[in-house]
Order: sequence, then structure tokens, then C-alpha cells
Amino acid sequence: MNLAHGILRWLGWKVEVSVPDFPKAIICVAPHTSNWDFIIGELAIRSVGRKAGFMMKSSWFFFPLGCLFRAIGGIPVVRQNKKQSLVEAMVVRFRDEERLVVAITPEGTRKRTSSWHTGFLRIAYEADVPICLAVIDFRMKRAMINEVFEPSGNLDADMRAIKRYYAPFTGRHPENFTAE
Repeated sequence: MNLAHGILRWLGWKVEVSVPDFPKAIICVAPHTSNWDFIIGELAIRSVGRKAGFMMKSSWFFFPLGCLFRAIGGIPVVRQNKKQSLVEAMVVRFRDEERLVVAITPEGTRKRTSSWHTGFLRIAYEADVPICLAVIDFRMKRAMINEVFEPSGNLDADMRAIKRYYAPFTGRHPENFTAE
């Protein structure tokens, strides 16, 4: 048992991970209704001996947090980057790196929204990497990565299928989550 596993057990959380340890993958994480999602997610992935980078808006990368976030795999996202789209940059990064696993919250906010971002689908499809569907379910106190989703390139159909998968789960603030 490692420290992350011990902390989660002490907090009453269970972790289930049955997907392979892919060298390259996107981990789609939902529901995302609280900053606690990040902490539980980091502890969960580390409790099974794996690591994943994560994308977070660049405004969180101030000193000293920025140093910590980068050290544990943080990738700052600069919104409205005029030089290169985030999707293009991440596709290039997936092609160039030997190992890259990145967690992304498609909701893009902790507030209630039915307009989930499709960038993670586009990145996965264009970089030809699988999407591992990760759940942080506060009602059941379970963190899970048990499903692999292969994007088809049809953004609408893929997003409907992914939202359908996440619909039964509960975020820390249930009123802030919808999979409609």
C-alpha cells in the first residue's frame, strides 16, 4: 500500500482501475464540480502506481503552485492562443512523446454546463490514442477508470455516448453536474 492509497482508504474512498496502462491516452474525467476532484483524481491514479498529466487553465500556474503543478505533470492551458490551437499543440505533443497520459475534464468548469468541450475527442481521434473514462463519484466514494472509449471522429455521436456513460454518477456538488 502506498501513501495515496492509504489517504484514500482513510477518507473512505475505493479505487477501481481495470484499463491497461496505455503509454499514450487521454483520461476523460467527470463529474467535475469541485476542486476536490483534482485531489481525489491525483490520489486515485497514484494509488495504483500510475501517473497522468493534466490540463488546467494557465491562471492557476502562479508561484508557488505553478512549480508544484508542473512537477506533477500539469500542462497550462492558455485560452485564446492565436498562434496554435490547443488541439493541434496536443496532437503534436502526443506524436512527439514516447509516453503521455493526460487527464482532461470535458466540462471545462466546475459550474453546471451541458456544453462539454470536444477538444479531448478531437485530440484523441487525430493523435490516434484511446480515451479512458474516469469517474469520481462522491455519492459512492469511488474513483474508477474501467472503460476505454475509441473515438469515431463523429463528435456529436461520441459526445452523446460519453455523456450517457457519465449520467448515473454524482459529483461533490450534484447540482453542478449534468450529462444532458
